[in-house]
Amino acid sequence: MVDVVRVMEALAEQGVTVLFKADAERMRDGVRPWTFVANGAPFHDDLLVRTDAASVEACLKICLPQLRDRGLVIPE
Repeated sequence: MVDVVRVMEALAEQGVTVLFKADAERMRDGVRPWTFVANGAPFHDDLLVRTDAASVEACLKICLPQLRDRGLVIPE
């Protein structure tokens, strides 16, 4: 299991702002209630990674490889 707090702290230390959100309305509707957003401004101006998914794990599975591909170091 991925330590979400550790991942967020590691990204923040590299100048990336990270947001995880659980949307109550979408959760009630059963429609991808989790949102992950990583924004690099002002340190990584071109960085924006975002997804909506059914679970925290699904968000991370989609977004972490994209962040690693952009050269960010993310703990396992």
